[in-house]
Formats: sequence, structure tokens, C-alpha cells
Amino acid sequence: MPRPLIGITTYVEESTRYNVWDLPTALVPSDYYQLVQAAGGAAVLLPPDEPGRAAEVLSRLDGLIVSGGPDVDPVHYGAPRDPRTGPAATVRDEWELALIGAALDTGMPLLGICRGMQALNVALGGTLVQHIDGHVHTPGVTSWHPVRPVAGTRYAELVPEEADVPTYHHQAVERLGRGLVVSAYALDGTVEAIEDPDRGRWVLGVQWHPERDKDTRVMASLVEAAATVPAALA
Repeated sequence: MPRPLIGITTYVEESTRYNVWDLPTALVPSDYYQLVQAAGGAAVLLPPDEPGRAAEVLSRLDGLIVSGGPDVDPVHYGAPRDPRTGPAATVRDEWELALIGAALDTGMPLLGICRGMQALNVALGGTLVQHIDGHVHTPGVTSWHPVRPVAGTRYAELVPEEADVPTYHHQAVERLGRGLVVSAYALDGTVEAIEDPDRGRWVLGVQWHPERDKDTRVMASLVEAAATVPAALA
């Protein structure tokens, strides 16, 4: 059987240097697709497209990963911009929120990673804390800290023990989006994982970066769920 095809949203950079070229680029760190492959899936990168085409794009896929990256623009959750919030990534916000909406509408397995978890929460009407201290210690360097699973959740079934995770974020979930529950916390009470409790849907967001870890349990579960759902969902 062919491997489940997992789409990964991309970072968008206005200028990236390659050899003698300095060009606008859509890219993703290689750890993302390598983790998908290690978990038994095949990966395809999803650069921004017209938001109205999100369902069409997903109809070719079996699962979706919304990757990390810049802050979600607070305009999407009705909040004034904190001066510590990063510049708006308008094209990416609109595309990824459309993808999340289409995935939720069709029941496609969905994993949000860091920014992707925050975008999932915002797509369902939730809000974000625009700045927290203590989860980024050195700029450009991943930190590690323990997270505790919430009993009875999907995440707790996958990772039942307290586990150290690689993390790099300065924003966090504030008010939960519609239908979501918290499935892991940091020791300081920061929400570290959210999910849809409906066991007929595989929808999970994690605040950390599993692609920077060797633990494949979360990704393997996504790939397994994607293998059981018809690709042409839309």
C-alpha cells in the first residue's frame, strides 16, 4: 500500500540566500518531513495558495501538519497588537486558517505544531496570550522542559508519562477554541497541547516541536489515522 500523504505548511521568507541567488522562498526545516517519513508517511510541502482552494488541495492528501513559524496576527482573534508580537504574516495566516477550516470540515487528521497549534485554536474562535516569559531562553536555541499529559485525552494515551519536549515560543493559548480541550500542561501551567475530544476525529495541537525530538509517537499516530481516512475527503 502507498504511504499516507501528509501535507506540511511552509514558512515564507521574503529573501533567502542560495549560492549567488537572493530570492523569495517557501521552505520548511527538513526535520518536519524527516519525522513524517520516520513515522511511515510520505511528505509534501504546501506553499501558500488562494484560501478558497484549500479544500481542493486537501482532497489530494491524507493528513495535514500546520508547521511552526511567526506569530498569528491578533486581528484574527479580535485583540489589539502587543508591541512584543511579531510582524503580520498575512498571506500565511489566511492560507493556513483556510486549510485548518477545510480539514476540520472534512474530518482530515490534523496536527498543529507550535504556531500551528495556536492557529488551530484561533481558527475555532480561541484567543492567545501574546507574550509569556520563560519558554525561550536563548534566541535561536531550542529549550527543553517537561510537559504533563491530562488523563483521558488522546495525547495521554500516546504519551502517558511526563516528558521533556523541545520548545521555542513566546505566545500561548489563552481562551480555548470551540470544542477543544487541554491535553497537556507545562509545569508553570502553560497550555502545551490541545485536541478535539471526539474520538472520531484526529485533531491535536502541540506547543512544542516534535520534529526536533526522536520520539515519533505523536507523528506515528497521525500517520496511522491518515492511513484509515480516504484521501478525497473534500
